[in-house]
Amino acid sequence: MAHTLPQPRTVRAAAALRGTIAVPGDKSISHRSLMLSALAVGQSRVRGLLEGEDVLATASAMRAMGADIVRQDDGVWVIHGVGVGGLLQPETALDMGNSGTSTRLLMGLVASHPITATFTGDASLSKRPMGRVIDPLSQMGAQFQDTPGGRLPLMVRGISPAVPIRYTLPVASAQVKSAILLAGLNTPGETTVIEPIATRDHSERMLAGFGAELTVTPSPEGRIITIRGQAELKPQDIVVPGDPSSAAFWLVAGSIVPGADVTITNVGMNPTRTGIIAALKMMGADITELDARIVGGEPVADLRVRHAPLTAIEVPPELTPSMIDEYPVLFVAAAFATGTTIARGAEELRVKESDRITAMAEALGACGVRCEEYEDGMAVTGTGGDPIPGGATIATLLDHRIAMSMTIAALNSRDPITLDDAAPVATSYPVFFDTLESLGALA
Repeated sequence: MAHTLPQPRTVRAAAALRGTIAVPGDKSISHRSLMLSALAVGQSRVRGLLEGEDVLATASAMRAMGADIVRQDDGVWVIHGVGVGGLLQPETALDMGNSGTSTRLLMGLVASHPITATFTGDASLSKRPMGRVIDPLSQMGAQFQDTPGGRLPLMVRGISPAVPIRYTLPVASAQVKSAILLAGLNTPGETTVIEPIATRDHSERMLAGFGAELTVTPSPEGRIITIRGQAELKPQDIVVPGDPSSAAFWLVAGSIVPGADVTITNVGMNPTRTGIIAALKMMGADITELDARIVGGEPVADLRVRHAPLTAIEVPPELTPSMIDEYPVLFVAAAFATGTTIARGAEELRVKESDRITAMAEALGACGVRCEEYEDGMAVTGTGGDPIPGGATIATLLDHRIAMSMTIAALNSRDPITLDDAAPVATSYPVFFDTLESLGALA
């Protein structure tokens, strides 16, 4: 999975961006569709799967634990599952590449099976903390041998039967919630997660779709999510909607490039994922939702974005869980707004693929944008719509979202911006630069 040679790329300003595009399948849903299909009894089919390196790492891991996973020539993935409780001992370490989602969710799956798995990853993933998942899974009976700081390489020794727990999330994290629910699938009795702050709910939707006995109850404590273990999952045909995190780059590009008019088809509009759209609209972005519909239990729409002047805002902290991955490109939008945009309450950004607060402050600062870094966010003073100076070489830090966000910034920059390594983009959006060129930009 690791990239040995950097792939530098220089991006120049775009005269205009026009066209209709599709974005890759939603990464969160793609991961979960492979995992749950691999635990169902029978054949599942998945259309629109994101074929980036992160999701392929999940597919490889599920194969290593016994599932039969094949990509057909028509792009449909066919999965024959092993059943809940049927995961096999992997013969070698599971290489997660750059994927924190794969790692944390699979730790949950392994925790309640009588198998042992070792997780490895690239340099970026190996710096990311896994303690927030280790703690609840240890309460369920799993054992861990990890690198100091709760990091990879890490070995999980699962247990069956595991112990059902009632766990209140100390931080808003869909990955921790999902890891516990996945461990609960093969745990007798009821496993409960209390979520004081709502996070993306793809796991709950998909578990219910596969036939798991799951309830979600609102309460003064937050959302109480309970799963009854030792279920038999039924195979499904899944259509993965377009990833709103990938669409976010084009929503910002369309907003900041003069004359832009871009339509993005089939974008997932799950309300736990659309904080970036709400924030951009607060700034004055011209985003229109077209043909809203339900596909595979998830809300979907086409989005049309046209260039519009942006105004700085104070980003409501309550939007953070629904746009945590989109903050880097929101900072880019802020760089072109009138006034100073302030985003707080997003300390989670410091433990992503990179420290995304420092990484974006340094990247935008190198391009002539005034930024003030906070422990939990950043203030960005915009140009009022004028081009940023640019002319810098950006350290992408093995982080796909830093690379793509600064590519978008370059589209309205006086001087070209160079990425020191564009290769990480392949983890989530392999055709990103092809799509950019299809809209009329040169990258």
